[in-house]
Amino acid sequence: MNIAIRTKATSYFSHWSTAISTKRRKLSAVFVFGALATSVFGGCAQALGQTQSSWYSVGGGREVKVMIVTMFDLEAKTWLDRLGPWDTISVPGLAPNYRDVHCNRKGVCVMTTDMGHANAAASLMALSFSNQFDLRHTYFLIAGIAGIDPMQGTLGSVAWAKYLVEFGSQWELDSREKPAGWPSGFVAVGAKTPDALPKTVLNHTELFEINADLVNAGVSLSQHVALADSPEAQATRAQYTYAPANKPPTVLQCDTLSGDTWWAGNLIGERARTWTKQLTSGKGTYCTSQEEDNATYEALTRAAAAGRVDLKRIAVLRAGSDFDRQHKGQTASESLFSFESAGGFAPALENLYRAGVPLITNIVEHWPDWLDGVPAHPSQLIGKAN
Repeated sequence: MNIAIRTKATSYFSHWSTAISTKRRKLSAVFVFGALATSVFGGCAQALGQTQSSWYSVGGGREVKVMIVTMFDLEAKTWLDRLGPWDTISVPGLAPNYRDVHCNRKGVCVMTTDMGHANAAASLMALSFSNQFDLRHTYFLIAGIAGIDPMQGTLGSVAWAKYLVEFGSQWELDSREKPAGWPSGFVAVGAKTPDALPKTVLNHTELFEINADLVNAGVSLSQHVALADSPEAQATRAQYTYAPANKPPTVLQCDTLSGDTWWAGNLIGERARTWTKQLTSGKGTYCTSQEEDNATYEALTRAAAAGRVDLKRIAVLRAGSDFDRQHKGQTASESLFSFESAGGFAPALENLYRAGVPLITNIVEHWPDWLDGVPAHPSQLIGKAN
């Protein structure tokens, strides 16, 4: 705080002390305290190069066409190695290990939140309320690896989600203490049986629905791309006796489940399927599990309420790096602990890029078509994507 501000503060404090010496001057004290706050904090803002109104202003920052949201360094690397050169912008409030946003000359940026609900929410709030960027017309592509249901996809498959389902917003009993007839220890909040719907919504983050037009555009633009694979992933797939688990990776449209607990096994996996059906009234199909997406979307929802982003411009792409449950002859714990050797990690990272870049390229190269929202017939642009 500079000398002028301290002098002004001292003067106001002196006046405030005199004002409250009698009851009839209490109102004056209130007005003076307000003036003091305005002066002191306004002065601090000016000292930081900001005006008070700029704390909450919209626009004026760097315009971004596409913001790619990744969760850790290797997810970011698949984009950073290919779409540069980059300008590096440090953003206050981002995760300590990922303080910078990288932007290229075509209006594409990459940020990394760090993993988990808390990091995702905090980082997206910091980004979306930063005046360094104008995100009002930005398309967000949330792109990360995930566990995958072998009944819906396989290692390396990529899935565009229409529904984001929060797995942690349930009641849970240790499975060793659950009622005998329950398939797992999970039950909806306020319900008495596992097949009942929630009686109340606690967090208001349990379910989000993505703009179907944007999801369909992502699927259409990526459905014919050649996806990466690995010998290790092929060997893991061969242990499963059914499709699509034992088939090569493909582009899918199915939904994703958020939760900070990294789980594995048939019983929890079956609950994931059931829970998704329950919350989406039968419309959603669970296929991938991850930690961050509901938290990311909630942060962007709050930014949208402030006029800083457009929720119709958010897409979620997840790639299967490991199966969420065991194959025949394998235990749940063996499945959990073998994720590194399953062979899906490298192709999943690669396929995030291969499936995501057609949408990004299309948006950038045909920006007038996308500026006011998803084109009415985006499939017409498929041939121009690359």
